[in-house]
Amino acid sequence: MRQLLNTLYVTTPNSYLSKDGLNVVVSYDNKEQFRIPIHNIESIITFGYMGSSPGLMKLCSDNGVSLTFLSPQGRFIGHLNGATHGNVLLRKRQYEIFDQEDIKLSLSKIVISAKIQNSRNILRRHLRDYGDNDVLIACSNKLERMKHKALTSMSVDDLRGIEGKAANIYFGVFNELILTQKDVFKFTERSRRPPRDEINAMLSFVYTLITNDMVSALEAVGLDPYFGFMHALRPGRASLALDLIEEFRGYLGDRLVLSLINRRQVKKKDFIIQGDAVLMTDDCRKTIISAWQKRKKDIIEHPFLKEKIPVGILPYSQAMLLARYVRHDLNNYPVFLIL
Repeated sequence: MRQLLNTLYVTTPNSYLSKDGLNVVVSYDNKEQFRIPIHNIESIITFGYMGSSPGLMKLCSDNGVSLTFLSPQGRFIGHLNGATHGNVLLRKRQYEIFDQEDIKLSLSKIVISAKIQNSRNILRRHLRDYGDNDVLIACSNKLERMKHKALTSMSVDDLRGIEGKAANIYFGVFNELILTQKDVFKFTERSRRPPRDEINAMLSFVYTLITNDMVSALEAVGLDPYFGFMHALRPGRASLALDLIEEFRGYLGDRLVLSLINRRQVKKKDFIIQGDAVLMTDDCRKTIISAWQKRKKDIIEHPFLKEKIPVGILPYSQAMLLARYVRHDLNNYPVFLIL
């Protein structure tokens, strides 16, 4: 199994990245602030517009380190991954089977049903830990029905409608999962561009972090992260990465955000209201990234592989299983389900 290495997050918007020998150097106002050997990291994610030197880009490319540029608010700008070293025959097979409507529908159904089941399991865990809650019980029952509808849907378009309804049901009770700071953190509906409350700002940010890890994982196993089976193909959109993170949104994203709120690791002062948008401060982003890095080191047993792995390896494990399915080593793609 792949070794979990560090991701370097550069959160100060005016930082500039360069190289010194085999070191990545982060500078601010022309003064060096931090450096790290390239072989100690597997990816760099930088929030800002200052960019990096061509020398640093080549250093990353030569050492298989992905370099992702995001806006200060976490919007995707670009991704550098160097030369593609994946198996060309694997990608050829990927393009062939993901163009087949029956396979696209089959994969989409199991991924979306897994997403719905994982959302349901988050509610069930809350019920186990904190006792009965009629609102959550009713929601859990509705999600169970939506999961069965997803498994029996007849088209990808129908499935997208089912997914949207299930998401509305789930997020409709999200406030029930907030145990502290209820006066500050209130959730009404999912809003993305722009995020209209603190919870949406954090969810979008964490989902972006997960997507970046999934893109890197797909590249690592030789699959094309931009050619998916469910999300529409658009220039610059990592459709396959977006397909696969559906099963992780609740487990890796929602639970992390809820934990940060309920443990009072984020507070009202960590957000800025700018017109209709709610933005995170630099300190807030650093808090989330620190919690995310810590979470990735937690050890779990993979339900299909039956191996103990760090949480941070999950995107890679699922990418590897999908590659096995594409190669016909597996009869179906084993989705990740939480207990």
